[in-house]
Amino acid sequence: MTRNAALQRVQTYFDKGMFQSELGDLVAFETESQEPASAPKLRDYLDLAMLPRLTGMGFTCRIIDNPDPRGGPLLLGTRHEGDDLTTVLTYGHGDVIRAQHDQWREGLQPFVLTVEGDRLYGRGTADNKGQHLINIAALEAVLAENGCLGFNIKIVIEMSEEVGSGGLAQVFRDHKKELAADVLIASDGPRLQPDVPTLFMGSRGGATFDLVVNLRDGAHHSGNWGGLLADPAMILSHALASVTDKRGQILVPEWRIDSLTDDVRAALKDLPIDGGDGPQIDRDWGEEALTPAERAFGWNSFAILAMKSGVPEAPVNAISGHARATCQLRYVVGTDPDAILPALRAHLDRAGFPDVMIEAHDRSIFAATRLDPTHPWVGFVAASVRATVGRDPHILPNLAGSLPNDCFADILGLPTIWVPHSYRGCSQHAPDEHALKPLCREALQIMAGIFWDIGHQDSAPVP
Repeated sequence: MTRNAALQRVQTYFDKGMFQSELGDLVAFETESQEPASAPKLRDYLDLAMLPRLTGMGFTCRIIDNPDPRGGPLLLGTRHEGDDLTTVLTYGHGDVIRAQHDQWREGLQPFVLTVEGDRLYGRGTADNKGQHLINIAALEAVLAENGCLGFNIKIVIEMSEEVGSGGLAQVFRDHKKELAADVLIASDGPRLQPDVPTLFMGSRGGATFDLVVNLRDGAHHSGNWGGLLADPAMILSHALASVTDKRGQILVPEWRIDSLTDDVRAALKDLPIDGGDGPQIDRDWGEEALTPAERAFGWNSFAILAMKSGVPEAPVNAISGHARATCQLRYVVGTDPDAILPALRAHLDRAGFPDVMIEAHDRSIFAATRLDPTHPWVGFVAASVRATVGRDPHILPNLAGSLPNDCFADILGLPTIWVPHSYRGCSQHAPDEHALKPLCREALQIMAGIFWDIGHQDSAPVP
């Protein structure tokens, strides 16, 4: 009954192919939460894959309907070992983004696990089936080696994360006592670098909306009407250009925040921001006075996700009657989410674009969260990771992307520690999604080490 034995056990689990086999079983569930026809498969994932495994580990589980009729079911589970023990909450989501069947390269299928070298291809391998499988398997290794965990563990598996986690906040408010814990330790998102473990303690928020110019019904011949009819695409282009300057620096005053403190700057100093299999970053893009890490993790960024006017696939000689752009603001703590769109409205009016309408997307606002990187739980988990892999992890105050972390931090009041098991080049939300075998193998040991240390060290912080 030693820490090294637990790590060896979970390493053997990987080396003998059990992780790969079990991940293939999970990938085979076609849990596309964006597709209404997949609703029964969302329930199957919980009933057939999660419930038997967790019950076998000593969890008392129940599956509840989502209070949001558009959302999938949720599993709540508890393994209680003692009233005086630390309680850890963990989390995963079993739903995946749309499969995009016709866009995967030859030889790959979204719902069939395919192994090529060090890569495990399949929808959900990185986001998030592989990640919560790693954490569950690590818990099993500690239980098998020690006979108990030495702490209480609670788990939430939701099936609506890829459509905005609808209903999750209400479930947490309704079951706040049942979900009470000392800390959240969970996994989602990517490492900063594939070969260095990462901890992050929150996430940037996200607001998605459309800017729309709708001037008239139908299109009109550009020869007969050019110079006489206002062009909605031109008006929209100029309106979009007023939101940032030519290098993407935000010009909406209320979107320029003051929460990039010295402590946050210190945490971000010297963190690598490029490398791996992702694209090379453009160092002359974004806020000029900030480092690339500060732009990604400590500042707000505006993006145009899609634009349309006319029929791009088959253009004709006509002035369109309307134009639309789907936009997004990724924002950090210090930005008032309720003021994002009103501030944009005021900015567009000042700039002379009253005809540009703003249409918010349904369930489009994710809150921003951040935990002080000097929090005792951060130090404890970082020390555990260091003991397992022999090197310091990268520590981020918050992820650049968005997660429903506000449900844990704001509703349940928990310190939140995320230990991601993917990397930025994993093609998450795209064709050819994959996980890296060496990263998964190391992640299993890291999580087994963290869970062992919580149950065996008196130094585990208890608020």
